[in-house]
Amino acid sequence: MATETRDAATEDKGKPEKRKRTSPLLFIRQVVGELRKVIWPTRGELVNYTIVSLVFVLFMIGIVTLLDWGIQKGIYALFAG
Repeated sequence: MATETRDAATEDKGKPEKRKRTSPLLFIRQVVGELRKVIWPTRGELVNYTIVSLVFVLFMIGIVTLLDWGIQKGIYALFAG
């Protein structure tokens, strides 16, 4: 903790803190509780996000392809004479 003094931090140095294990049932309850807090996207938002992602990926593929083609032509021009 940020508010601990140096002496308090060195006292527990040799003793690892024991944690209690969570039961599987409690774990499942916690997971379900957290999933209820999630704000799930609507169908329209999901379609929009998917289209934006695909357009971005296609754009990046185009950039990488053009760079690859340009470097290839440069290397061929350099070594072919």
